[in-house]
Amino acid sequence: MRMRILQGARGFTLIEVMLAILLLAVLLAAAFGGIRSAVKGMHSGEDLMDRTNRLRVAQEFIRHQVSRILPLPFGQERGTGENLLFEGKRDLMRFVAPMPGYLSNGGAYVQTLELSNTRNGRQLLFNHWMLNGFDKDKLNKGDSEPVVLMDQIESGKFEYRKLDDQGELEDWSDDWDEPNLTPVMVRIELKMRKEALVGWPDMEIPLMLDVGAARQSNTVRFDDILPREGMTVPPNNASGSTR
Repeated sequence: MRMRILQGARGFTLIEVMLAILLLAVLLAAAFGGIRSAVKGMHSGEDLMDRTNRLRVAQEFIRHQVSRILPLPFGQERGTGENLLFEGKRDLMRFVAPMPGYLSNGGAYVQTLELSNTRNGRQLLFNHWMLNGFDKDKLNKGDSEPVVLMDQIESGKFEYRKLDDQGELEDWSDDWDEPNLTPVMVRIELKMRKEALVGWPDMEIPLMLDVGAARQSNTVRFDDILPREGMTVPPNNASGSTR
């Protein structure tokens, strides 16, 4: 009886084994491809969230600083001797404003926003120096390391708006021709590269301080705010930081 059962049993043929292996390989390949796609999608989602957060933080910081521009001179024009309150070009703006409390040692700071060219596109850089002792003519890029606010920028520009003699808003201009005055509004336009994953919403930032104050500040000479012999300079941690 046992012999008959053994004689009736039949094993797998070579073709069946090969088909089973092939089917298993296809299933493993599909599973691996799904896992790889899921991991890639997860990393892409994390990159998108990181870039979105970075853009949001950069815009909030820029809006906070530009809107609080102060009509304080950081230098004088050569020849005329007029105060320099605001320097505005297509790819650079320089002004005086308080730093946030967690980044400040007290007092006002000369601040710069600049669009700089790199191999991977343009970068939006931020730099700052304390107003006390600032010398524009002796300024070197190596004096302070700039902070990269945004990168992978394809193109961009800064624009400025002011009031005419009748108190009406003029058109936007990418060249500020009145450095002894502060603008009414500042606009930042950036076109991001495809690799940036995010777009830059155009920013139009009104200044909190009335532009009329900038005209009144011309009566204060730049030399008047510099420390003189015999004067006591307040410490850096004096009150005046702004959050």
